[in-house]
Amino acid sequence: MHPLFDLTGRIALITGSSRGIGTALARALASAGASVVLNGRDTALLANTAASLRGEGIQVTTAAFDVTDEAGATAAIASVERDIGPIDILVNNSGINLRGPLEDLPTEIWERVIGTNLTGAFKVGRAVARHMITRQRGKIINVCSINSELARYSIAPYVTSKGGLKNLTKGMAVDWARYNIQVNGLGPGYYATDMTAPLIQDPEFDAWLRKRVPAGRWGDVKELSGAIIFLASPASDFMTGQMLYVDGGLTAVL
Repeated sequence: MHPLFDLTGRIALITGSSRGIGTALARALASAGASVVLNGRDTALLANTAASLRGEGIQVTTAAFDVTDEAGATAAIASVERDIGPIDILVNNSGINLRGPLEDLPTEIWERVIGTNLTGAFKVGRAVARHMITRQRGKIINVCSINSELARYSIAPYVTSKGGLKNLTKGMAVDWARYNIQVNGLGPGYYATDMTAPLIQDPEFDAWLRKRVPAGRWGDVKELSGAIIFLASPASDFMTGQMLYVDGGLTAVL
């Protein structure tokens, strides 16, 4: 491992890491030497994921909490700091997408998506940053989306939350740069995950995506590994407030 990308001795907390992209990011950071703390709301799923990763030889711990529960999240983060060690890397990955025509969308659905994807990242990011500030160092990576830039029919709450998360990333970066905390956004394109399974199984959407993405295919979550290691490592020490899209060229083409 090149020293610039070596995460040996670093502790990384990844929210929403009991499946999908979050689990892939956990594998990637562990492969670079980080000690990974998995997070999720579903304790059974979280335990199963941790057991699966341990079966692969990856040593992980878990911290079950809901990112929308400010008191619960703050207490859980304090427990990690006390019992496991200082959180050097935070990956705000928790997210949901509830679809529906905007004109018919119930307000509670809007608030649930914004509350999880945007406000949840603020609550967790603020709680972790308070510890990082005392140490004068830290890395925060907010998992945004191509929908931080582009909209698609029926996902207006998701688009709004991810656009807001992109700008929250900039706000965090500016406020916390003086404490040697770097905050950047990771923007995945369309990846094959449990969440996107219905889209993959829709022949019309699958054909549209393969034509729309310059690379001509869905992404494999393993292809996010290099980007997350870079953003979490000393290699990105003078990079903050930026977005790194890993999308097969989708945001580069009309």
